[in-house]
Amino acid sequence: MKKVFADTFYWAALINPRDQWHEKAVGLRESIGSGVRIVTTETVLIELMNYFCEFGDEMRRVVVEDVRDIMLDLNIDFIEHGPTTFLDAVAMYEERSDKGYSLTDCISMLVMRDQGITEILTHDNHFEQEGFVVLL
Repeated sequence: MKKVFADTFYWAALINPRDQWHEKAVGLRESIGSGVRIVTTETVLIELMNYFCEFGDEMRRVVVEDVRDIMLDLNIDFIEHGPTTFLDAVAMYEERSDKGYSLTDCISMLVMRDQGITEILTHDNHFEQEGFVVLL
């Protein structure tokens, strides 16, 4: 089964109806269908909650509910990271000091490589710089 990685950018656009990328994210979610498996990480969800931390009480409740739903969804592979993944990402972060990659980006890229994933639900061009196909 084909796998596609879901980045913070995608989840934020999907959750926030006021996001300029919301409609495109919803369209992608609908077009992906059942033949594709979504993969995301613990770090992406941490970054997602950090992003929405100052959007107010109502949005925080929505995000908490959505994060729980993502983690429990049997159609989504939720990847937790351990110390090895973290250390590998720190090394990548250090090696790519000429790039604007966040540590979350590095963890995502490593997980994508490990899982043989080439496509990502994001608009972040950092992933293109590493040879991945950006879908938003």
